[in-house]
Amino acid sequence: MEPIDKLIEGYRRFRKRYFYEEPDLFTRLVARGQSPDVAVVACCDSRVDPAIIMDCEPGDLFTIRNVANLVPPYEPDGLYHGTSAALEFAVRVLGVGHIIVLGHAQCGGIHALLAGESAGITQGEFISSWMRIADHARDVALNNPAFATAEMRQRRCEQAAIQVSIANLGSFPWIKERVEQKKLRLHGWYFDIGSGELIRLDGSGENVKESPV
Repeated sequence: MEPIDKLIEGYRRFRKRYFYEEPDLFTRLVARGQSPDVAVVACCDSRVDPAIIMDCEPGDLFTIRNVANLVPPYEPDGLYHGTSAALEFAVRVLGVGHIIVLGHAQCGGIHALLAGESAGITQGEFISSWMRIADHARDVALNNPAFATAEMRQRRCEQAAIQVSIANLGSFPWIKERVEQKKLRLHGWYFDIGSGELIRLDGSGENVKESPV
């Protein structure tokens, strides 16, 4: 089956389920609009779809996807900031109560960040500058001799990048205010593609702790 034909078949199954077999869901979503309580910042990686991993239905998640699930710092400079705009909509318009930064194993963006020029990252027009958001995560992974193998450094950098994004979320004044008021909670999660485990990350720096969700 051709890739586009597979998508069309999938759409037909989706429409049959939600518009013929369970029509009430979209009737409610159309009448009331969207009101998710959770926003997820996830990677563009085709293997890591938050709605599939968490078995969600339409309307459950407000999903923001980009390369390496990064959150940039607060920079209201009048330029183009897709991730920041989506966060603003989620927090200030939809009023979500939770933001999850969902990282994952085998992240191509993190691999390119660690490899640097050897991965050709400097040749791109956008990737290299975007991945500089996670420079601190790269330093954490490369400057600790305890991470002796490439696999260990990759995993640590992936997790440290989640922590960088959590910290950057706090640089947005309207996120910081809601967190301090306990109206909004921030979460760092990590999905291991190989094992299927979903891991909660607590702590920061070298003291990060992993616990199964």
